[in-house]
Amino acid sequence: MVICVPARDEVAMLPGLLSAIAALSVERDRLSLCLYLDDCRDGSVALLDRLASGLNFRLVVARGGDRGAPNAGAARRAALAMGLDLLAGGEGALFTTDADSQPGRDWIAAGISALARAEVAAGRIVRRDAAADPQQCRIEAYYDRLHRHRRIVDPVPWEACDTHHFSGGANIAIRASAYRALGGIQPLSSGEDARLLDDAGRAGMRVRRDGAMLVETSSRREGRIAGGLAGLLRALDQGEPPRLADPREASWQWRGQAAARTGFAAIDRVDVRAALGDRLGLTPDHILGVARDCPNAQAFAMRVVPSSPGAGVLVTLSEAEALLTELEGQGCEIAA
Repeated sequence: MVICVPARDEVAMLPGLLSAIAALSVERDRLSLCLYLDDCRDGSVALLDRLASGLNFRLVVARGGDRGAPNAGAARRAALAMGLDLLAGGEGALFTTDADSQPGRDWIAAGISALARAEVAAGRIVRRDAAADPQQCRIEAYYDRLHRHRRIVDPVPWEACDTHHFSGGANIAIRASAYRALGGIQPLSSGEDARLLDDAGRAGMRVRRDGAMLVETSSRREGRIAGGLAGLLRALDQGEPPRLADPREASWQWRGQAAARTGFAAIDRVDVRAALGDRLGLTPDHILGVARDCPNAQAFAMRVVPSSPGAGVLVTLSEAEALLTELEGQGCEIAA
């Protein structure tokens, strides 16, 4: 197993990361940590030189230069490339987290179990001192509820019972073969983690969100990238009211994906294509064209369903919670 971590000026956080990895319940001779130091200028190199000999796992360090604006995707891509090099073209599991994070003791074991059921696994992320940010806790609880609603209206056999909404790079595991097939993580300044999961789904891969994979991360306000957790926490500190997408729009899309998933096996039938097209606002010919390019029902469901007609509508957190409660009632009727 290979853990791949990008870091930029994280000298204060690296000891916690190293200690957590040293405590993982995994055979030591099978564990490697690839650290990509993204032009660090804070003493990270000296710290690692001092600690390396006392570690009970293999540590591989690479140093990047050309200090520009932080690019989370490029840095994580470089870290994962180091992991692929260690695997030398063979199969295996790639794990990635952040330098300010600490995986739980059973993180690797839970990830390996998840990857026996899916090509990609996204684990749960908890924040240290989360109680100090009640608004963010409320937002996270809402999104967990929303994802559970998704799996009621569009159930898939590879999803974990203890599922969640997180898709952050602080807690992802992926089969090396799947990562290669996807062409790697995209070098985006932010959102590269969610994009990886989206790309996997559109390729027909199974993406499992598994709460047994647990990573604890910081609640710091000084982030390394724009649009990250730190920026969101700062905005909440400043009293900016959160605005969320209307959950009815997501529910419309997920119900459409469920219909597409069910109809894929019989997509050669004109009546099936016509019914799905009526539901999605697409022509039967368009439906068939997409289906012909898809290897399986998962890829078809992820590719053919457009954004909902009302996508882009934002509501307050209280409104979103109330609307989700209504949807959950409808979901219970469906499940019954």
